[in-house]
Amino acid sequence: MKIAYLDCASGISGDMMLAALVDAGVDLATIEEGVQSLGLPDCRFVVSRVLKKGFRATHIVVEHPAEHAHRHLSDIVGMIDHGDLTDSQRDLAKQIFQKLAEAEAHVHGTTVDKVHFHEVGAVDSIADIVGTAIGWSLLGVERAVASPVPTGHGFVEIAHGRCPIPAPATAVLLRSIPLAESKVEGELTTPTGAAILATLVDAFGPLPSMTIDAIGCGAGSRDYTEQANLLRLLVGTAGEPTRDNISDDDIWTLETNLDDMTGELIGYTTDCLWEAGALDVFTTAIQMKKNRPAVKLTVLCRQTQLTQIESVLFCETTTLGVRRWRCQRSTLPRQTHLVTTEWGEVAGVRFTAPDGRVTFSPEFESCRRVAAEHQIPLKAVYESAQRAFGPDKS
Repeated sequence: MKIAYLDCASGISGDMMLAALVDAGVDLATIEEGVQSLGLPDCRFVVSRVLKKGFRATHIVVEHPAEHAHRHLSDIVGMIDHGDLTDSQRDLAKQIFQKLAEAEAHVHGTTVDKVHFHEVGAVDSIADIVGTAIGWSLLGVERAVASPVPTGHGFVEIAHGRCPIPAPATAVLLRSIPLAESKVEGELTTPTGAAILATLVDAFGPLPSMTIDAIGCGAGSRDYTEQANLLRLLVGTAGEPTRDNISDDDIWTLETNLDDMTGELIGYTTDCLWEAGALDVFTTAIQMKKNRPAVKLTVLCRQTQLTQIESVLFCETTTLGVRRWRCQRSTLPRQTHLVTTEWGEVAGVRFTAPDGRVTFSPEFESCRRVAAEHQIPLKAVYESAQRAFGPDKS
């Protein structure tokens, strides 16, 4: 598997990301050709090799005539749709702009269609984002991981005046993304950089197990006394798996604390969560402030069920907030399986352990049905199903 790791020690911006891709070996001519097909006025990339605190990096500046246009999302989507891009490049560029539009709409209390892009709608930002989408597609990675990202601190001047760092849209885009503390005064992560992270990255954390094939360093325009202002992109191949028969995937964890609901209401909510497609639902007894007994309700789900699961939690419980984060899980291959007991068939799940052992787990509802029909202990049905499968079945 081809993996990309974004080392965001000095944050991330659109020009840093684009420069890192080029420095890692992505063909600049192909990126330029795609960006120029958008119909932007006399837009060109100026590439230079620079030193940041003694470290070599690539710096890219987008040169274009001065303009005063403030574009809507529909204007930019129209450019992208009419550009000479592949389907994957086009879709990725639109995803990044969609995230930016949603963040701006949230900040300004308006709709996505009415959002005016100011800095992000400028020629250089459009070139950075579309160029990144093209470069990422050319890179051909299957999984992206990034370090926690610093935002810097202080203030930044934007079209709406002087704002604290992170800028409002940046903060919205960085929700659910782990942040790193930084003493650097300045805007390390821009809205464009945050949108790129939120769109491209599958997980956040340390450098994953991989063999490094290429390294790209993209330089930011500013210089800081504390550290080199650059984004490092490591591209490599995942090592040979050391765990046979184990698959990895990303899921989401959601949880909320409840101290003012009855057990019946929590039980009903649990049923609704299962119906909404949750992978797992469980409760934990906790104590909140002033020693109030409470229940922590935890849900595991896929990203496609995230919105529906959150809706159930807000509608069916008294919570005012839900915590959520993306996490990784490892799973064993499994198949449904039937065994024949002395009282009839029992359904269950058959799975293979990493050492090759095949195991059978009877399904509760199937065992319960047999136990009820024959008026026998549930435990007896479980034991009979295990014996029916046998330790040497394969």
